[in-house]
Amino acid sequence: MRYRVTGPPDYPEFLLLRIALHRRGLARLAAAATAVALAATVTGSAVADAPAAPGATQKFLSSAQAVAALDPTPTAPSFFLSGILPSGQMYVYMRDGRGGFDSRSGAYVWRGLTYCVAVDPDLTGHQDGAYHVMSNGVVNQWRGGRLKQVATGWQQYSRVLSPGTLARASHPDLLARDRQGVLWRVPIRADGTLAPRVKVGGGWNAYTQIAGVGDYSGDTKADIVARDTQGILWLYKGTGDGRKPFAPRLRVGSGWNEFNKLVSAGDVDADRRSDLLARDPKGGLWLYKGTGKASAPFKPRVKIGTGFQQYRDLF
Repeated sequence: MRYRVTGPPDYPEFLLLRIALHRRGLARLAAAATAVALAATVTGSAVADAPAAPGATQKFLSSAQAVAALDPTPTAPSFFLSGILPSGQMYVYMRDGRGGFDSRSGAYVWRGLTYCVAVDPDLTGHQDGAYHVMSNGVVNQWRGGRLKQVATGWQQYSRVLSPGTLARASHPDLLARDRQGVLWRVPIRADGTLAPRVKVGGGWNAYTQIAGVGDYSGDTKADIVARDTQGILWLYKGTGDGRKPFAPRLRVGSGWNEFNKLVSAGDVDADRRSDLLARDPKGGLWLYKGTGKASAPFKPRVKIGTGFQQYRDLF
C-alpha cells in the first residue's frame, strides 16, 4: 500500500494504528491478539475467519508474553526501524521482541526529505515522534500524526540524531554536527519546539558514522558511538551534564568500515539493554546486542536481515 502526498502529510492512519496497537498489545495479551488481526487487515493481508490451527494462538501469546515481560525504558527504548528508498518511499519495520523485526509496512512517499530523527519525546521508552530535516533546511516535528515546523536553516548540519536526554531533563535532546565538524546539543521543549543550541565541541568531522539511543554502558545515562575514518568504533559515555555531555572516548574495536550505515533502534531484543544495528554494502542487516558494559558494550554480531541496500537511509 502506498500513500503519495503533495505537501506535509500526516502519517497514514494504518501506521498510527499499528504503532498504538504495538504498544498496547505488548502490555495486554488480549489486545496483542487483536493488534495482529487489525494490523494484518489494514495492511492488505488476508485474515481468514476460520479457527486457528492447534497451538497457533498459544505460540503467538507466548511471543507477546516474552516482550510484555520487559517493557521498554528511556535508557533502553523501543524504537522501530524505518527505511527510505531513493524515490522517497518510506517503509517501517516494527520490533518483534525476539531480536528482529516484523515484515515492513509502507508509510508514504516524501520528496525532499534529507533525513529523519526518531525521538522518545516524553521519555516513556517508546518512539512517539520524529524530526524530519528537509533539503531546504526546514525541520518538521511529527507527533500524533501531525506535522509542525520547528526550525529552518538546518542544511548547515551533516548529521543529526537523538540519543535521549543528555542533561537529565524531562525531554530528550538532539545532537547536530555542522559542516565544520562542531557538535551541538539542541534541547527539545515540552511542546516539541527546539531550545537554543549548546556547543559540545569540535573535531567531530573525524567520524564517518555517529549513532546511539539509550544507554550502552550500564550507568543509565544516554551514550553514543562514533566510527572514525580508520574503521575504529568509539564509545562516548554520557555524563548527565548538559554543558559537557560526554566523557573521554573509549575504544570499542576495529573493522567497522565494513558497514556503510550504523543505526540505533534502542532495545531490539527486549532484554532492557540498548543495541546497535549495522548495514553492510550488500544489504545485510546485523544486530549487535548490548551488554551494558562500557569495556565491551556489544556481543558478537547476528545477521537479522537482507536486502537493506535498497534504502538510501535507515533510521
